[in-house]
Amino acid sequence: MVDKNKQILGKIYSHIVSVLDYCKDCSSLEEFEQDSMRVEACVFNLMQIGELSKVSLSDDFKSGIKTIPWKQLYGMRNRIVHGYSGVDMRIVWDTIHDDLPLLKNEIKAYL
Repeated sequence: MVDKNKQILGKIYSHIVSVLDYCKDCSSLEEFEQDSMRVEACVFNLMQIGELSKVSLSDDFKSGIKTIPWKQLYGMRNRIVHGYSGVDMRIVWDTIHDDLPLLKNEIKAYL
């Protein structure tokens, strides 16, 4: 693994850990939505994850890890940044609750 790619993957991992830490005591979408600071912090980190996955990692590196949904990571970033029809907090919550723990484990295996 190229050192730069490993560093970027480490940054993505850190963003994931941050989001999961922000939400560790949050058990529902309703509770999540009530805390605007938590929502904004999580959305910011999700944007960073998407941006780093698209722009900073080499295509060769990403093609070697088929278990990580690179296009979906950047797609989430696009939905947040461009606000296509607004940001659906249900999708954000489901991503945090269901997908990020799995992504964290996948990335940890490569670090």
